[in-house]
Amino acid sequence: MTNTAPHNLYADVSLALKNGRAQLIDKLLAGKAPDFLDDNALLIDDYFRQRYEKSIVGPKMDIAKNPYAIVALGGYGRAEQCVYSDVDLLFLFEKKVPRVAEDLVREIVYPLWDMGLDVGHATRSIKECVNMARKDFEVLTATLDARFICGMSPLFVKLMDQIRTKFINLKPDTIISWLVETNRERHRRFGDSSYLLEPNFKEGQGGLRDYHTMLWIAKIKSGLKQRRDLEYYGYFSHDDFTRLSEALAFIWNVRNRFHLMMDRKCDQIHLEQQRKLAEVMGVKPVNGHLPVEHLLGELHGHMEYVKQQHEMFLYEMEQKKRLQRKNKGLKTTHVKGLKFNRGMLNFISPEKILNNPGLLVDIFAESAIHRAPLNSEAKRLVKDFAHLVDEPFRRDPTVVQQFERILIRSNRAFEVLNQMLYTGFLVRFIPEFKSVANRIQFDQYHLYPVARHLLYTIKVLRGFDTDAGAEADPLAHNLYKEIKKKRVLLWAALLHDIGKGEPTSGHSERGAVLAEKILLDKGANPVDAKTVAFLVEHHLLLVLTATRRDINDEETAIAMARTIKKADVLKMLYLLTVADSMATGPKAWNDWTASLLKNLFFKVLNVLEHGELATGRAVRTVEKKRQAVADAMPAGMAPDQLDRLLGFMSPRYMLYTPAGNIPKHLQLYAEIGDRPFVWHVERSPGADTRTVTICAKDRPGLISRIAGVFTLNNIDILDVQIFTWRNNMALDVFEVNPPPDPIFEDDRWERARRNLEDALEDQLDLGEKMHRKKNDATPIRLYTAERPTEIVVDNETSSFFTIVEVVTFDFPGLLFRVTDALFKCGLDIWVAKIATKVDQVVDVFYVRDFDGQKVDAPQQVAAVKAAIKNILPGEDPIHS
Repeated sequence: MTNTAPHNLYADVSLALKNGRAQLIDKLLAGKAPDFLDDNALLIDDYFRQRYEKSIVGPKMDIAKNPYAIVALGGYGRAEQCVYSDVDLLFLFEKKVPRVAEDLVREIVYPLWDMGLDVGHATRSIKECVNMARKDFEVLTATLDARFICGMSPLFVKLMDQIRTKFINLKPDTIISWLVETNRERHRRFGDSSYLLEPNFKEGQGGLRDYHTMLWIAKIKSGLKQRRDLEYYGYFSHDDFTRLSEALAFIWNVRNRFHLMMDRKCDQIHLEQQRKLAEVMGVKPVNGHLPVEHLLGELHGHMEYVKQQHEMFLYEMEQKKRLQRKNKGLKTTHVKGLKFNRGMLNFISPEKILNNPGLLVDIFAESAIHRAPLNSEAKRLVKDFAHLVDEPFRRDPTVVQQFERILIRSNRAFEVLNQMLYTGFLVRFIPEFKSVANRIQFDQYHLYPVARHLLYTIKVLRGFDTDAGAEADPLAHNLYKEIKKKRVLLWAALLHDIGKGEPTSGHSERGAVLAEKILLDKGANPVDAKTVAFLVEHHLLLVLTATRRDINDEETAIAMARTIKKADVLKMLYLLTVADSMATGPKAWNDWTASLLKNLFFKVLNVLEHGELATGRAVRTVEKKRQAVADAMPAGMAPDQLDRLLGFMSPRYMLYTPAGNIPKHLQLYAEIGDRPFVWHVERSPGADTRTVTICAKDRPGLISRIAGVFTLNNIDILDVQIFTWRNNMALDVFEVNPPPDPIFEDDRWERARRNLEDALEDQLDLGEKMHRKKNDATPIRLYTAERPTEIVVDNETSSFFTIVEVVTFDFPGLLFRVTDALFKCGLDIWVAKIATKVDQVVDVFYVRDFDGQKVDAPQQVAAVKAAIKNILPGEDPIHS
């Protein structure tokens, strides 16, 4: 009986914690737990206190000679305990840690592990704690948040006193500098969560770590004990602290609900989880925004507040240091009605704004000039007096000039525009911004909400004009320097997605109308307004053409030139395209896209500067190549032999293939012998891709078999150029991403080669292999309700080919299935372009039938669409 009594007591303690947490979580889900974090921490505190009181191991440790205490660390120490947050503990001993301490940990901690709590613990003496804090600042920050739970309280007091006197007070600036630099590195790694579409609650900029950093610095400088002391010690005004508390409460609530939804600790909310989270939180649509847009908009707003408070906190701290240095005076402004407070801008008084509403834009202009933020009061006053930004104000030439000065001349345009957006000034100055302020684009292509994306595009554009920009992209840097009307380009960048305020197609055309109206309202020259409208309407033209059309086809460049008309407009459109793609995210901009876009740009520029290509020029080009090939071939090759080989080649091959590649292709042809194919794999110049040149005996379905083999080996195809020589040989050039594992790349290529040999000899059933691979993989289909499959058969763009465009959700073997379907329709593929947008793929094929004719009869078009539809996974296609 005596042995089971303690066990029953322990079971009761554990059960009380388990039941208490369950009841508290029920209250949280019902919206009736405003103090969840404190209450959750208190429940865990009670568990430790009862365990301490009823401990069997404790009395064996001779507490009088070697007292100990149980101390909460980190988030648990701050009593900010989310549902699945770690429970960090310190078993603190005055002297040495006794061996029996392991039994104490086992007795107290193990039941929490059994409950599914993530408990981290350390057993240390006071001396060990101080030494570790000196060596590891991560240990120091956890100790700064320490809170006594139970045991010998004088021990805890002694620890905190020694940490301060023996370390913190001796090197406060060193510790603070480490905190600031660590924060910067964290921001670089996790990004700005105040506007990322997949924010990180904890580590991203605007996340909880920013608040922790402010708290730690205040503890180091002033010895704060709790969050409330931030106000008492003057770090925050009452209003700012209240607003900070509201922001933190919202972030913590979303984090808790997300923990419960995922049933684990998780701090980054991904796109596929966001709709469900909004649903389980009961968020309702507001002002035309979807529930998830409203949730993310509110979350971004609160994280933006935390970010800005953190930035002002560090800025003010730096200003105080600055004033302590010799000959470093206060910043001053010559604008009447404005002043500097602690290095930050503010209005002298509200009355000054009433008397001169122009101060509402002047303060942002001064912020750009002096690289100084607005303080909290200034931001509040901008919001309070936003009604003064009315129609006459928006059209005032002086106000517009100030705004454009920020846009064009300031290296801090992004930061200042971001402050304008946050305070509501930008939405009042450009009312059309309201509809995109929190508009979310639900794909894994865009990193930011629409409004933030527009501001980030400005940042990327302005970056081209820097030394770093010159090094990263010399072409963009030089083109930006050449642009005479930068104002036009930057207005286009700011407004290029303004048409996305309505969640319907045609945002570019809608945006062009809005952009022209906005510019005319601001008093712009009608010609400039038209140019901005053109750039907005066609901001996707270059990238869509580069990734979906054959840029080696002279008709492509000529069509672009006829649309764009002027070289300076082309340069602005190219810069806007690059900046837009880079601001969209890494999945929209990569080496391959950059290479395609740059090639298209130069081809179109050549047409605009030298006129349209003509047949005569094409003939001269082919003759020059023939001579270059003859000069490059081995001396032993007879001229008539070379002429015979070149005679096999189609005019299209001779026109579009670089002269330096033709001898390599002839060498492949010489090697083929009786084999079904030979290939050469090489790293592509200027991009982390591979060029695979395949010389094969032409046969029906060749391309689909090659595509199937590449898919089997996880090799993604980006582009295909297909040439058929007159001697029934196929010369196909594939641009692909390398196999996933670079260490075993050569092995993977050898396996792919054997697979293709088997496929061409009918020893490998690609259809069955593709079916198995598709079943083994999870298709990437996140938002099927909003993105139907689209099949387009275009007989207008090209004079010689029918263009088949398939937009659908990606899955393994898709390219094989589509190319196989086209082959079964009696079509030859001449060019293939594959543009994958993470969750969707756009496959574009230039085709002709086996007789060399376009597919333009209505019944043929219908048959092609039906064949492709039949191989796709259950979508209802939109036919065009």
